[in-house]
Amino acid sequence: MSSNVATTQSAVTPRTWRKVGIRIIPLVGLAYVASYIDRANVGYIAAPMSRDMHLGSSQIGLAAGLFFIGYVLFEVPSNMMLSRFGARKWIARIMITWGLVTAATAAVNSPATLYIARLLLGFAEAGLAAGILLYLTFWFPRRQRSWALSTFIMMIPLSSIVGSPLAAALLEWGQRLFGIPGWRALFLVEGVLTIVVSILIFFFLPNRPGDARWLDDEEKAAIQNILAAEAAEQRAHGALTGLRQALTSGRVWAMAVTWFAIAFGLYPLQFFLPTMIRSITHSMGDSADVSSVLLSAIPYAVAVVALLTWARFAARRTAVTATVVPMAVGVVGLLLATFTSSGTLFVLAVCLSVAGIITAMPQFWRIPAIGLTEAAAASGIALINSVSNISGFVGPYFTGTIASATGSFTYALLAIAIIMAAGLAVLLTAGRRMERLDWSIS
Repeated sequence: MSSNVATTQSAVTPRTWRKVGIRIIPLVGLAYVASYIDRANVGYIAAPMSRDMHLGSSQIGLAAGLFFIGYVLFEVPSNMMLSRFGARKWIARIMITWGLVTAATAAVNSPATLYIARLLLGFAEAGLAAGILLYLTFWFPRRQRSWALSTFIMMIPLSSIVGSPLAAALLEWGQRLFGIPGWRALFLVEGVLTIVVSILIFFFLPNRPGDARWLDDEEKAAIQNILAAEAAEQRAHGALTGLRQALTSGRVWAMAVTWFAIAFGLYPLQFFLPTMIRSITHSMGDSADVSSVLLSAIPYAVAVVALLTWARFAARRTAVTATVVPMAVGVVGLLLATFTSSGTLFVLAVCLSVAGIITAMPQFWRIPAIGLTEAAAASGIALINSVSNISGFVGPYFTGTIASATGSFTYALLAIAIIMAAGLAVLLTAGRRMERLDWSIS
């Protein structure tokens, strides 16, 4: 960091950063919690929905994955729209649309209508994650980004900690409360809750520091000055600024491959973990549905502790190193889960894997922020996230198909570990040039 940026940084007190974090991160975090619950709900209700609609594992995997087709196609345009219309209006628009689609999914009555609903949901939700990641760069400079991103990404395990008991409760009592099967009640309730969060976003989320009523003029100026100084330093050291630069940069694509591998490690577990637990413990029936969903929350509770603990150490290490270490832990956890036949050991191995994968996520997003600014940040972050979200389609379908063909999840878990290891190799190979701001095309 240059002396100019460091001097400007010192003008913002820790109290101001705490104020920004408290006002910004819970709001966007609520949106992210809703999105992860929404995309993972097929996994929570796979067993009862499969029984009611006569679906196989491959069909459940296809339904889970179809969401990501529309999401991938509209990610970059959506992020450009956020830059144009502002985060407050655009994130609220995304959430209202997907809330309506989720609520309507409660009425699906065939595999075809389920597939259509999941496709529409992907189009509706496209751009939320990349938009929030871009939005955080409008508020937090490099020094604050590690803890800010870690606090934000913590919403992923929290979504499972919240979503699992919510799903279990609705599976148990949904019929009595709403007069419809519990899995249908889950879609309805989650859709309504998403719309409620969208209203909070619209009224309380400021677009930029200059729009925040809870900052005084001195605080606004100090934050804007440090962000401007940091952007100028990035441009002086060769950071990408244009749309075309970002979309054609080999370093951006290397980042996309790495994020693809990280996401590929997580999505199949999100969608199939309750089913995996049921299969390895050989439990059946409605009570098994509820208990497996509740057990699937344990790895995410462990991940919260790991995420916050590692963030304290990672802030003093390079972004690449801080990402590589937990990624490696995630790979080891997957390999251990592959070779165990004990339900208890399987859950412990998945705890290790999920903790490693989720802990790597916020540290990874420190890297693109080094070399992307202005229009390149909007398009580059969206490109990285959209490419990675292909794993959201491929991963669940791939996992479900292998499970249907082999009768177990063993080979699927092994393949997921290999793909994550390949992404780790890409990051290790390209990492040094990324951190030197060498984001050239070649």
